[in-house]
Amino acid sequence: MAQARPLPSVPPGFTLNVLSDQVPGAREIALGPPGLAFVGTLSEGVVYAVSWDAAQPEKPARVRIIARDLDAPAGVAFHDGDLFVSATTRIVRLRDIAHHLDSPPAPEVVADHLPWKEGDHYWKFIAFGPDGKLYVPIGSPCNICETGHDFGKLMRMNADGTEREDIAFGLRNSVGLTWPVGATAPFPLYLTDNGRDWMGDTKPSDELNRLDRPGQDFGFPHCHQGDLPDPEFGAGHSCADYTAPIFLLGPHVAALGLRFYEGSMLPPALRGSLIVAEHGSWNSSTPVGYRVVAVTMQGGKPVGENVLLNGLSERTPLARPADVQPLPDGSVLISDEMHGRLFRLTYTQAR
Repeated sequence: MAQARPLPSVPPGFTLNVLSDQVPGAREIALGPPGLAFVGTLSEGVVYAVSWDAAQPEKPARVRIIARDLDAPAGVAFHDGDLFVSATTRIVRLRDIAHHLDSPPAPEVVADHLPWKEGDHYWKFIAFGPDGKLYVPIGSPCNICETGHDFGKLMRMNADGTEREDIAFGLRNSVGLTWPVGATAPFPLYLTDNGRDWMGDTKPSDELNRLDRPGQDFGFPHCHQGDLPDPEFGAGHSCADYTAPIFLLGPHVAALGLRFYEGSMLPPALRGSLIVAEHGSWNSSTPVGYRVVAVTMQGGKPVGENVLLNGLSERTPLARPADVQPLPDGSVLISDEMHGRLFRLTYTQAR
């Protein structure tokens, strides 16, 4: 019998359980009906349906593959009974998927010919907003380069792929976006953005950004973290001309998925916080990230962060969190791409 892999550490009073360790490459999580989640992947090319007994979540979950042979289907979004999946240059839809887990329908293309250029940051975290539109980031195809308005942006469209529009620019690689729980308007929208590489271990920081209106520019490639001109592309550009981040998450932490927490299970101080998955550094001399943090808010502004999961054991990564999803019971699902696991984070008052 294979030995269980070590778990990341969590603070006192918290418990981390493995809902499933059979989701290789787990990235974005989309919640379906109670007891059902969909999980995208990157290089595996598959999408999973993970089902469990919502009344007894400690029981083993069942994992099914519901789509295969897709191009980097990392992003998933559940809307009006259908599952939408990002696949690099396309968005596809699996209709009425919750009722067809054992015989899933063929993916239908709803949007094609999304901007693409060989290089980096081609995978997409997708989400439906309060306006019923699908929000799709278009990453920059590089570590650092001029992108104009073709790349490094956020776009949205109707669920059928029509009426595409660009709504934000200057985003190097935003692979997490969300709205406050219960939001009825598309703004403000909160999103992570990964800072550039090869400026050293201590800069620039990954960003937590807030989009308040269409057309905002967050500065890439000219300015980073709101106050740091790029050494190659910053000349002739003032950081004051761009929208600054509302919070700095730290250099090279690779902040990905994020969601607001309004549940009642975690400590009251975390209610209203933004829970953020940090996938972890790939080229820092000392590993950083590999965590899940709660960015606490007061009056709509970030005031600090608390570590909810630490996936580093000294310098050894134990997990690479990619997304988070609060569940109706107040616990939180966390995807671990490194070992193909879905964690469930719970809290019981420390005695």
